[in-house]
Amino acid sequence: MATAIASHGSVETVIKAVQELSTNAACPPEKYILKDGIGGTDFPVLEVPVLDFSLLTSSSPEGEKEVEKLRLGFASCGYVQAVNHGIDDSFLDEVHGLTKEFFSLPMEEKMKCARPKDDIDGYGNDTVYSDKQTIDWNDRLYLNVKPESLRKLKVWPEKPTNFKKMLLEFTAKLEKINEILLRTMAKSLKVKDEECFLKQYGENPTVLSRFNLYPPCPRPDAVLAAKAHGDASAMTYLLQDKKVEGLQTLKDGQWYRVPIIPNALVVNVGDQIEIMTNGIFKSPIHRVVTNPHKERTTIAIFCTPDPTSEVQPAEGLIDEKRPKLFKSVVDYTGNYFKSFQTGKRPIDLLRI
Repeated sequence: MATAIASHGSVETVIKAVQELSTNAACPPEKYILKDGIGGTDFPVLEVPVLDFSLLTSSSPEGEKEVEKLRLGFASCGYVQAVNHGIDDSFLDEVHGLTKEFFSLPMEEKMKCARPKDDIDGYGNDTVYSDKQTIDWNDRLYLNVKPESLRKLKVWPEKPTNFKKMLLEFTAKLEKINEILLRTMAKSLKVKDEECFLKQYGENPTVLSRFNLYPPCPRPDAVLAAKAHGDASAMTYLLQDKKVEGLQTLKDGQWYRVPIIPNALVVNVGDQIEIMTNGIFKSPIHRVVTNPHKERTTIAIFCTPDPTSEVQPAEGLIDEKRPKLFKSVVDYTGNYFKSFQTGKRPIDLLRI
């Protein structure tokens, strides 16, 4: 039986791949079970604004409507679903296909990409920070893409053979989309300097990819594929499974399902954009539920400022009516994961 090592500090444990547990276990091990369950089984669908990305840079009335739609989406629920984003369906089919192909490889082959001790890059499952931690029901492949100095090519898959080429092309396309969105977000908030968010990215912003496999789980009422969290990024781009739902978000104390639009990009703001916008745009708390019968795969790309860059509320969004809500911060992601696993939101520690 293949295993992956998850460790942090003095805590170290060996975890079987969830993909294998799903095949061999009638009931998940105790460490995956939530004591209070997931809070129900019937959740309403969230009305996520569908954004026609091709119109965002247009000065036409239709373009202005899309800019306003972006503002409302990020201010109300933190999400939009971007369509007409310029990435061909055939390429996104390739992204989906290579992701599924990787997770379908023999375990021995996947373990060539295994995440080393005390590292995030590589193939594995939930990093364990505490003996009391509830473990997520998923396997994932984390790969730092940018800057190049952070790439740990030893854990990049050699199979499928096109995987590296696909990842570099996909992230390059998303970086262009990210730049346009950041300028449009400033425009939607009527900030004079439309480069204000891009400037806070610094010279060496980071791009982190996460390929997710959520195997079927016999206890969807008591096991989460990913526990509730907000993203440490500035912006997150998610390519959902085309058929199997799982993403849920918390709004006004209620969990909602995020619907599937095939080949749309589910875009959400992360904690660092909530800081930059002085709390106007909301970094949504979200989670992933399990499915008792169907496997689910997704691809998430996280765009984050240079860790040496100071992130703070934009000056144009601070006034007497809306005073500065957050302290400035450098390297927000530095302690994010440890705080998250202990149930604390790092962004709350920065509130004034």
